[in-house]
Amino acid sequence: MASAHGILPLKLNDLRFDAGGRTIIHGISAQITAGPATIILGANGAGKSVLMRLMHGLLRPTSGSIDWHGQAEPRVRRGQSMVFQRPVMLRRSALDNILYALKLARVPAAERKGIAMEALREVGIADIAHRSARVLSGGEQQRLALARAWALHPEVLFLDEPTANLDPGATREIENVIKAFDASGTKIVMSTHNLGQARRLGDEVLFIHQGRLAEQTPIETFFRQPASAEAAAFVKGELPWV
Repeated sequence: MASAHGILPLKLNDLRFDAGGRTIIHGISAQITAGPATIILGANGAGKSVLMRLMHGLLRPTSGSIDWHGQAEPRVRRGQSMVFQRPVMLRRSALDNILYALKLARVPAAERKGIAMEALREVGIADIAHRSARVLSGGEQQRLALARAWALHPEVLFLDEPTANLDPGATREIENVIKAFDASGTKIVMSTHNLGQARRLGDEVLFIHQGRLAEQTPIETFFRQPASAEAAAFVKGELPWV
């Protein structure tokens, strides 16, 4: 997946984002490298989702810059995917949702169905390939969104609180798919405010507090010895969650 001419490392240079008359992201600088999974942690409203949308390219920074290893925008678009908390589903079958994504990615028509079915099998929902995506359960829709990403073999996969609306069983299934992505060589960058999930899936933490990067550190260090008072409070469950 990742290659010598990949899109990582991703460098954020003094990133700032304003909306509605207020600053949501305050001068964040960080580097995200290939390899172990990166978890963006923080309370609700900390700016995690906005930061991920900036990195993915859905939002443009007010100031500062984003550098994908010097790669041009078309190469960056091809190299990364994003799965949202509430995935957008087309009014068509699960299979057709993936076929459409492959068409947009200009995958040759003759190859699309095989790739799409393999992706559905990979996430464990091949049996519902012909069911309408709109009637699937929340967990099935999220797995379909992951299958859609899997089919494109991204170098980097952004996940914005992908299990926030799911029950424990569906959450476990999604986490298993995320681990499979990680094992296949895709770089995972995932936001969550769930500490247990961060421990299960993450290798390093970017801790965001009120739109600022409070620390970037290995996950075990973050939980054992948080470097800021805000991080210590968050680990103890004392920061507001909603």
